[in-house]
Amino acid sequence: MIKHAQDTSPGPIETIAAELSEAVGNLSFSTPSHVYNPLEYAWDGQQQYLRKFGNEPGRVLLMGMNPGPWGMAQTGVPFGEISLVRDWMGIEAELTAPLPEQHPKYPITGFECQRSEGSGKRLWGWARQRFGSAEAFFDRFFVWNYCPLLFLAQNRNLIPEKLTRNERDALFQTCDLAVAQVFDFLDPAAVIGVGRFAQKRAQGIIGASVSVGYLHHPSPANPAANRNWTAMAEEQLGPWLPPG
Repeated sequence: MIKHAQDTSPGPIETIAAELSEAVGNLSFSTPSHVYNPLEYAWDGQQQYLRKFGNEPGRVLLMGMNPGPWGMAQTGVPFGEISLVRDWMGIEAELTAPLPEQHPKYPITGFECQRSEGSGKRLWGWARQRFGSAEAFFDRFFVWNYCPLLFLAQNRNLIPEKLTRNERDALFQTCDLAVAQVFDFLDPAAVIGVGRFAQKRAQGIIGASVSVGYLHHPSPANPAANRNWTAMAEEQLGPWLPPG
């Protein structure tokens, strides 16, 4: 079901996300055949996520890369595996018209999507097992994606690094600004890049003002993650985890 957006009174992190959405919406891309911006059509889910979990400073900021086609592209939530977003985070949302032009292989159906987001299933599944409640996890961590756009080309997900140089430069400038604003607002105890791309971007934006660490990306396409990602997460996030 698709509904039209309603006016809201956004908090600071919502304002950052909304301004980021507008800014990337003004960019032009020729490399991808399709570009999805879930901060537009899945704003309801993003807004619920930010309002529930985004406003507490001083936590560890986990930064991902960009949406997956079966996760954030459907729910508006980073690494947004549908069952865990709905049943563990308590977020369920409708899509906002109009939807972007869709790739036939990657339809946008929101919470009705039957596909599983492998990265989100692994990340949020570990968080649920480790912390129990979503609230307990978000007491210590917050997750933000560096880029809010999903790019598709040649029937595949296209990572931002595969854009042309001019496209990358414009996109990275816009996303860097948003991350800097998120950093200033959240004042995190540390920043952890989920994958090397996110770690590198975070280091370039934040510099030496706070520790920037690394977490193996949980994607099933990452061979290292398939060798026991849970154990790696426990080790790499160990300083900020509760005993257990």
